[in-house]
Amino acid sequence: MLSRVFGLGRRAFDSLSEQEILALAISSEEDDARIYRAYADGLREEFPQSAKVFDAMAEEEDGHRAALIELHRARFGERIPLIRREHVRGYYERKPDWLVRPLGIDKVRDQAEAMERQAYRFYVEAIKRTSDASTRKLLGDLAAAEQGHESLAHLLGDKHVPEDVKEEEAAGERRQFILTYVQPGLAGLMDGSVSTLAPIFAAAFATQDTWQTFLIGLSASVGAGISMGFTEAAHDDGKLSGRGSPLKRGLASGIMTTVGGLGHALPYLIPHFWTATTIAVIVVFFELWAIAFIQNRYMETPFLRATFQVVLGGALVLAAGVLIGNA
Repeated sequence: MLSRVFGLGRRAFDSLSEQEILALAISSEEDDARIYRAYADGLREEFPQSAKVFDAMAEEEDGHRAALIELHRARFGERIPLIRREHVRGYYERKPDWLVRPLGIDKVRDQAEAMERQAYRFYVEAIKRTSDASTRKLLGDLAAAEQGHESLAHLLGDKHVPEDVKEEEAAGERRQFILTYVQPGLAGLMDGSVSTLAPIFAAAFATQDTWQTFLIGLSASVGAGISMGFTEAAHDDGKLSGRGSPLKRGLASGIMTTVGGLGHALPYLIPHFWTATTIAVIVVFFELWAIAFIQNRYMETPFLRATFQVVLGGALVLAAGVLIGNA
């Protein structure tokens, strides 16, 4: 761990020979091509036009690598030293595609542009470390190419992904986000916020004991979260419905269910009953308005209708809990 933080066991860039700089450039171009192909594979099923952009960028990196290998063969022979990014102190790092999933279109395009900027800076610094004319020429050409490729994602996007396709892909990405995260999360938040109102406030008014009320609220919230999470994950694998990973949907539903219940359970950590109850009621008010906002923002439910449904339903459940607790 300390060696990674402080760069121990790594070479300084200034200490690399010209052969090692070429070897580092070769391995970097190879890694970049692999990353672009991984991006393309990750996007191909849902965004085939954008996948073509990254296929073309991978081919560009292959061309750079081939030119560097030919130069290394001419100057130093067939054996290329093994040196990679992680061997050089302060060298930029690349995130493999599995670390940046889910592969959102804007995310991978931004990542591609950042990769090209970093590659440009590397070649500019590498030129300063070389004296051979042919090496300096190739590195300079590659620096210019990488600088031009900084906008390659947009240039290729104009070719493979016209504006109407971009809008279609963006709409598809938003729809998938709603189906995978917003819809199950909203269902969980509604269930956690509304269904726990009655038991929590019934316990509060029946016992007048804030600690016991908190424990009941905690158990109801956690239990409801586990139940909702498993139900969401188990009832639909997402293959036919297109709703995405059942694990992601289950986590979204379970976590938001727990959060919805804990919102008005946590105030009962305050030992004074009426203070805790007043704060809990205020929290409930904000929870219900948040649900109405999400319904309007993502589910396109008219705001007044969403407000009426959620606030009225929550108020009825809250009143039922209070009445039962005072019975």
